[in-house]
Amino acid sequence: MLVGFHVGNISNPFRNAIFENRLNPNLYRMNAMPYVIGSLAILALAYRFYYSYIATKVLMLDDRYETPSFRLFDSHNYYPMPKWVVFGHHFAAIAGAGPLVGPVLAAQFGFMPGFLWMLIGAVLAGAVHDLVILTASVRHDGKSLAEIARIEIGRFSGGVTSVAIFIIVIIALAGLGVVVVNALAESSWGTFTIAATIPIAFFMGLWMFRFRKGRTTEATVIGVLLLSLAVIGGKYIPGSSLEGYFTFDRKSLTLLLAAYGFFASVLPVWLLLSPRDYLSSIMKLGVIGMLAMGIILVAPEIKMPNFTPYIHGGGPVIPGTLFPYLFITIACGAISGFHALVSSGTTPKMIMKESHIKVVAVGSMLSEAMVSILALIAATSLFPLDYFQINVSPEKFAHILPDLQQLGFHDSNLKQLSEEVGEQIAGRPGGAVSLAVGMAQIFSNLPGLKSLMSYWYHFAIMFEALFILTTIDAGTRIARFITQEAIGKIYAPFSRANWLPGNLLSSFIVVFLWGYFIYTGTVSTIWPMFGTANQLLATFALAIGTSYLINRGKRRFAWITLVPMIFVGTTTVTGGILNLKNIYFPQIWVESSRMQGWINASLTLVILLCVSLILIEAASKWFFPKKRN
Repeated sequence: MLVGFHVGNISNPFRNAIFENRLNPNLYRMNAMPYVIGSLAILALAYRFYYSYIATKVLMLDDRYETPSFRLFDSHNYYPMPKWVVFGHHFAAIAGAGPLVGPVLAAQFGFMPGFLWMLIGAVLAGAVHDLVILTASVRHDGKSLAEIARIEIGRFSGGVTSVAIFIIVIIALAGLGVVVVNALAESSWGTFTIAATIPIAFFMGLWMFRFRKGRTTEATVIGVLLLSLAVIGGKYIPGSSLEGYFTFDRKSLTLLLAAYGFFASVLPVWLLLSPRDYLSSIMKLGVIGMLAMGIILVAPEIKMPNFTPYIHGGGPVIPGTLFPYLFITIACGAISGFHALVSSGTTPKMIMKESHIKVVAVGSMLSEAMVSILALIAATSLFPLDYFQINVSPEKFAHILPDLQQLGFHDSNLKQLSEEVGEQIAGRPGGAVSLAVGMAQIFSNLPGLKSLMSYWYHFAIMFEALFILTTIDAGTRIARFITQEAIGKIYAPFSRANWLPGNLLSSFIVVFLWGYFIYTGTVSTIWPMFGTANQLLATFALAIGTSYLINRGKRRFAWITLVPMIFVGTTTVTGGILNLKNIYFPQIWVESSRMQGWINASLTLVILLCVSLILIEAASKWFFPKKRN
């Protein structure tokens, strides 16, 4: 339930600050350009110095070690790929909805909290998390996070991690799938462009690995040209004779998405998954680069205050307080447990050399942090009144409008924006639309592009859908690996990643579960706890990473993973408990929401129990190493 906010609840100093803003709205406006340039500089320095130190002195990456992609080569899952192709796959797989939507929703707290969390979190937590887990998986033959936990902590923790990961990954895929379905439903332009990436990826895979083996540059040029044509050509699909072939309702799109997820999971990685993700990453990074340059050239104002009174709770977008909900809402841009699944799933099976690990893991994470910062800037460049009007329902907005006006939020150009993009954009919650409007507004302010606002808006919506869809294919394959490992404990052939019957059955189980949730709409009952579950998975991974370092005689460096583990674990467990107390348990006592409450509460309790058990066993091994089995 969203709770209204009243200025009378604010402390006197804060009330005075709001009064000042109301009299002079320009008081809190800032130029966005220095934040972009400063962020790029800090991320570059962290990559060059901090992570070079970790890679060489702590993890001691060494190209003399043969990687699993060569040692266990099977031409299906284990397949050595060029560095930048693996980077493209990894970045595409980890960069889903989180780096785009999370910062936009968290903008209700103001610009500064999200900006600082993404910048500091990515440098000191997120990239560490990804680098250590990818290294551990490469050195454990590309095994999953659960198998690494079994080896590094103990058999019990391995089993507990398997249960937690399976629950979380199904929730994640269903939640991400809903965003894709909602974005593409009844949109022939977006559906055409997304569909076009599949045959383009097939062509690129055959070109790079069969027809012109190793000619990555040629495949890249051809793929980018074809994708550009698909993006431009998609504009002309609506209203044409082809429109009916690319216009689907939610249920039809769900079935098509499930079919795609299934085939992406079982086909060889070189044929569809890797080239498609590589192609998607080129587009993602290209658009983000354009957005960064656009912000530098246009120098838009950040119109949202640095901090809003909603840091104390009662916000119309996120009803909770800044702590802990900022750190749950903004996940991927700072740290995300889902990254551990990719870093111990598809990516370690493609790494050619250990020296590539830093480029892939750290480079992708810091790039994602920059994506999130740019998304935050795009959203906060809107007038605050327009931001809230887009991200809450019309009924809710009418209720909170007096409070927003008391906060000094009076300026609005939403009517003009709606006319320019050609759609009604008010009352479109979820973050995607406000981000697309913010991006389109920045792009259209570039010299000579003012008349292309509608094109930029629809392009941004398609871009967001493509961002998310690449997580679906990699996530399904990772969930298949986890399922095969679990069933393999009972029937050994399943544990072989290249055993076709196991591939087909495990993929079907995974796709059926997340597809069922989307098709029936049941996912709406479990989405609220996804943020908590995702960050608890990051806590698992950091605990496993700490054990990995200690077990290799690197106890004095354990703080690298231990400090972020304590912070992320504390904020996320607090968030989970508050969700149980304030949201899920009250739902159980209401007839209309009883089932939703039971599902949310049960899954949250299971994951909280899992993280507690893993931390207890891991800590016992850290502090009493002689008792290690």
